[in-house]
Amino acid sequence: MLLTPADIEKATTELSGVVRRTPMVASRVLSERSGADVWLKCENLQRTGSFKPRGAYLRISRLTAEERARGVVAASAGNHAQGVAWSATELGITARVYMPTGASLPKIAATKAYGAEVVLAGETVDDALVEAQRYADQTGAVLIHPFDHLDIVAGQATVGVETLEQMPDVTTIVVPLGGGGLLAGVAAAVQASRPDVRVIGVQAAQAAAWPTSLAATHPVPAASMNTMADGIAVARPGDVPFAHVTEYVDEVVTVSEEELSTALLLMLERAKMVVEPAGAAGVAAAGGTLDLSGKVCVVLSGGNIDPLLLRHVTTHGLTAAGRFLTFTATVSDRPGGLLALLELLRDLGASVIDIVHSRVADDLYLGEVQVTVSVETRGPDHQQDVRRALSEAGFLRAV
Repeated sequence: MLLTPADIEKATTELSGVVRRTPMVASRVLSERSGADVWLKCENLQRTGSFKPRGAYLRISRLTAEERARGVVAASAGNHAQGVAWSATELGITARVYMPTGASLPKIAATKAYGAEVVLAGETVDDALVEAQRYADQTGAVLIHPFDHLDIVAGQATVGVETLEQMPDVTTIVVPLGGGGLLAGVAAAVQASRPDVRVIGVQAAQAAAWPTSLAATHPVPAASMNTMADGIAVARPGDVPFAHVTEYVDEVVTVSEEELSTALLLMLERAKMVVEPAGAAGVAAAGGTLDLSGKVCVVLSGGNIDPLLLRHVTTHGLTAAGRFLTFTATVSDRPGGLLALLELLRDLGASVIDIVHSRVADDLYLGEVQVTVSVETRGPDHQQDVRRALSEAGFLRAV
């Protein structure tokens, strides 16, 4: 069953005054890189830090009085958890949320702070979902699925409604893709009033169930998942989103971990936006993978990132962008040996961040010391110049 224009209009009315109408911000850097006029739909500034309250609130608000009395249960790595917790509290309903044991500590804390009981179960969201379903079967609590329900998709469709109102001349909308609820909703809203608009989904390549599923014409679980973008790391597309995506979406592409981290860093530095890796998936594609033109909207789906992960991803992004270089050099273990290396790096314009010494490496000769050095560089070309100069000076035995 597919959403109708009336379904989307009703959802928009019911969520009016409940969720924020998030801003649309121009992105000069993405416009320059893509050759299109690119704007950002900032769902990272939505209540609880992602688009999730739209679908969660709509779904829970439509429960009967008898269903509300039994409470709700959900499974999530973080964003849906917070959306359900906030929505249930706003509506005066008890909520239990199952989260993977490796879920981000800030997301766990935030979910509790919004009023839900949190139970850690399993290693993945799919494991947690099994436990949530078991709890629902045992207690009668209503399972609020993160994406596989028509009300959830209808709630997420309001992102598309707002986008068309804020950017009436949009030609392409780029949306992060996990289970498919957001992409399905946006595509349904576009189809209802602007079927000429191109809609593109973006998934992490290392957790990509959609390309295989679309080729098979039915949902197929991903063979493996290993991505920093936990918000879109879903093993199997939902049946309800799949029906909408196959009907309305023009294209689904994937992006690498390097592209995700570089996109997150780009948002921090140039847009002053804190986004999580999943939220930056559209940025990653718009910045390089996609052939874009005209007026483009990229949805920033969420901004809930663990500060520790942010540090790791920032370093990863700097490395991928050619701005962070770590190398191992061999220097003389005599006074002035290290100084010669540091002076060369100074002359090359490479800023030293960290140095670690070792005198026990297998390939060291007597009177040598091995140093692992991290430096900040200006880009890939500068990195090549640094490596070449180090090799020519004899600090690197092999480049």
